[in-house]
Amino acid sequence: MLVLAIGDIIGKPGREAIKELLPGLRQEYGVNLVVANAENLAGGLGVTPDTADEMYEAGVDVLTSGNHVWAKNEILPYLDSEAPLIRPLNYPPGVPGRGCVTAHKATVVNLIGRTFIGEFDCPFRAMDALLASYQGPPVIIVDFHAEATSEKMAMGHYLDGRVSAVLGTHTHVGTTDARILPGGTAYVTDIGMTGPIDSVIGDDTDNVLKRFLTSLPHHMAVAKGRSMLNAVLVDVNREGRAVKIERVYREAD
Repeated sequence: MLVLAIGDIIGKPGREAIKELLPGLRQEYGVNLVVANAENLAGGLGVTPDTADEMYEAGVDVLTSGNHVWAKNEILPYLDSEAPLIRPLNYPPGVPGRGCVTAHKATVVNLIGRTFIGEFDCPFRAMDALLASYQGPPVIIVDFHAEATSEKMAMGHYLDGRVSAVLGTHTHVGTTDARILPGGTAYVTDIGMTGPIDSVIGDDTDNVLKRFLTSLPHHMAVAKGRSMLNAVLVDVNREGRAVKIERVYREAD
């Protein structure tokens, strides 16, 4: 199975890049499953039903998220629908939505870290609980939405041999450590973002600089101009072990 995992999609520039580039990538690689992080789809913060549906129509099969998924109130009932949009598994009981979904003969799990990002239930123990009773397909793809590189790497080693891939999101900056861990789990610390190239992690550069230079709050807005797509392609065998992971980078016209 070939899985294309796309990094955090930032606002309209990111959505337009997906619509322009994803159909060709699916055809070029013969992709079986497309997973993309959607927590910044709508104006750079949050996701709405319309923006989620826009991504399904463009060819995304499963949308993951993170701490910003709650930014738009209209997404709350949508999370409880049958739409393949998931939120982190390790939120406390009682919140809307679900933390994993099975689609196209694979299970996609969303986790969120705790270091420098927020107070949540333990993502390591949440995965232990899920895997203890797991009876789904052998292909398991984990989007670990976390800030600290150490926490992401720890999760990769913790789940090595138990899942097919642990793929980091959230920081919007792609890392060069894509590899297969000893137990057969594909790993990368961060996929990177899909959105405006000339920006600071997707935001307008001038606004970000004003914030750093003055320490005063400034409205953050999604940058304009050229867009890029960052993703990883993971090849998984029938036993659920990854045999290859490679970076995919494209620029939109």
